[in-house]
Amino acid sequence: MAAAKAGMSRQTASKYLHGAKMPSEVKGQKRQWRTREDPLEDIWNEAEEMLETPELESKALFEYLCEQHPGKLQEKHLRTFQRRVREWRATKGPDKEVFFPQDVQPGRRMSVDFTHMDPLEIKINGEAFPHMLCHSTLSYSNWEWASVCFSESLQALKTGIQDALFRLGHVPEELWTDNSTSATHNPSKADDTVKRPFNQRYLDLAEHFGMEPHTINIGKSNENGVVESLNGHIKRRVNQHLLLRGSRDFASREEYDHFLCEVLIKANNLRRDRLNDELKHMPELKASRLSEWDEEQAVVRKWSTVNLARNVYSVPSRLIGKKVTGRIYEDRVEVYYNGELQLGAPRLRGRGKSNINYRHIIHSLVRKPGAFRDYRYREEMFPTLNFRKTYDQLQLKCSERIADMEYLRILKLATDGMQSTVDQVLTNLLAKGALPRWAVVEEFMPIDRNDSPPEVNIESVDLTEYDKLLEGK
Repeated sequence: MAAAKAGMSRQTASKYLHGAKMPSEVKGQKRQWRTREDPLEDIWNEAEEMLETPELESKALFEYLCEQHPGKLQEKHLRTFQRRVREWRATKGPDKEVFFPQDVQPGRRMSVDFTHMDPLEIKINGEAFPHMLCHSTLSYSNWEWASVCFSESLQALKTGIQDALFRLGHVPEELWTDNSTSATHNPSKADDTVKRPFNQRYLDLAEHFGMEPHTINIGKSNENGVVESLNGHIKRRVNQHLLLRGSRDFASREEYDHFLCEVLIKANNLRRDRLNDELKHMPELKASRLSEWDEEQAVVRKWSTVNLARNVYSVPSRLIGKKVTGRIYEDRVEVYYNGELQLGAPRLRGRGKSNINYRHIIHSLVRKPGAFRDYRYREEMFPTLNFRKTYDQLQLKCSERIADMEYLRILKLATDGMQSTVDQVLTNLLAKGALPRWAVVEEFMPIDRNDSPPEVNIESVDLTEYDKLLEGK
């Protein structure tokens, strides 16, 4: 009757009913005998000796033993070998590193790290926008903030930390980073396992805000585990909001920054209770914001260029021979003369690169066209593909000197007017198979050079209402 109700054979039910152990206990017993021949018997002693090296993986060791003992091992024995290795390491292998859970104190620690955003394929005006985030987090509440950057430089780190602190309005006790060169350096470079000292400018930054700087041990990213974990979370969160948005393309950098800000605000709203507890243990931020640029003095050379951060930038030729001040931001470069801004350009990464604006030198090139053929930065004189195609067509149909003169005059048209307008004219001429000489391009330019500026009438302003406001009436 018991067998019929349980849906098993009478013999099995009889064994369970008359047995001294419960069925679950009988199932849990592990047999102590083999049902087939051990394929690893001849090679296991040798394998045990080699397993004394902890870094050696079981699959690599298996392939090695197959080569040393042909015919004794086959591919079907790999899983058996891996299981045997796991059992040996669990019973006879070396001790593993132990990690110790920590009790995080509120208001004590803020961690900073960089994370790449390229996998999300974000675009600005249809073009790829490769960038990173300088990611700051509070270890107790997981409050986080992030700033767009393009390298792991000290300037990017300074901007990211200050953005987080001024957004938070309070200052934690400790500031933690990894051993990147933005915060630390290794003067001797003799032993990368030795903890590196801080850069002086990073120490000045921490001192200015009253935080104690710390770094994790080299190769121990788990010591910065909160921010390392949230790096993955913020990318997943941004990706989800991009999916809800329906597009990864933004009209401008400002629009993307606003989108990122909204994502972070929504994430932090979920941590409001723990953040309020943490803010009680942190003093309010009273320090002023530090400048986020490096300053260099340079003399404009006769080529109408300056060297800033080991790269070359062109400047207006009127500054030749003058001493200018360059402000090098994380994403741009600004050139000042007597306190007035003269140039703003995207910052070049690396060394030995150049950013030459044809508008700065075209007037001199038109007067000296012979210098164009061997000009060191000639390739930067083609602002679009149509300008390059135009020059190639002129070279095919004209002599070298005439081709240079014609092209430089066309480039001057773009300087005096609108580059986009000239580019459109060149597009039309090239599509029709016409030779885009300077006179032809000028003829098709839709520009009325006799236009006078419109008259603007500014009405007088009645300030009596403002006076009443100031008087409290």
